[in-house]
Order: sequence, then C-alpha cells, then structure tokens
Amino acid sequence: QVQLVESGGGLVQAGGSLRLSCVASRSIFSMNAMAWHRQGPGKERELVARITRTGSTNYAEFVKGRFTISRDITKNTVYLQMNSLKPEDTGVYYCNAEEVNGPYWGQGTQVTVSS
Repeated sequence: QVQLVESGGGLVQAGGSLRLSCVASRSIFSMNAMAWHRQGPGKERELVARITRTGSTNYAEFVKGRFTISRDITKNTVYLQMNSLKPEDTGVYYCNAEEVNGPYWGQGTQVTVSS
C-alpha cells in the first residue's frame, strides 16, 4: 500500500503558474513510475505527465513545453510545474503511483484557470 497526498491546486488566471506536489507514504524510488493525470469537467481522466524510476519523462502533447514533472526522492515527492496555464487546463489533478501491487491514486487537487 502507498498513500498519495496532493497539494498546490487553486484558482489562477490564464497565463499564470502553479506547482503541484504529491507526497508518497513511502519511497517513490520503489515505484515503477509516478504520474499526474487530470479530469476536466465532463471529461475522462487523462495522463498529463509521467516519470519513471530511471528518471525518464513523457508528456501529453497538450502540455508539452508548458508543464514539467520532477521528483525529490529524499522527500518522496513528485512535482508538476505548470506554466502558461489555459482555461482548458481546468480540472482535478491526480497523482498516480505505478507499482507491482498498484496502481495507487491520490484524492486529487482542484486546478481552476480563469480566462
């Protein structure tokens, strides 16, 4: 089992920035990968960004060049730096851990981008 707690969401104007954090209850280095997903109003949950155990990253096309996923293994924390936010980025952002007994999900943090 692993618990994931997200924070850092909020209300921001278009063009602004937010940094999301996800703290895991145990070592994130033991996970195959950590990821951020989001679910917009009336939409299905979708992958935003992912970082593997080796540090490789991949991004959804709609956030490339604007969002950056990173991690601090010493703090068991994964971050999502979101710049140049757009109204269509509005949604609940979920942290995800891919592990042999997983996946595991956090409770989500709301991001609202006003135009």
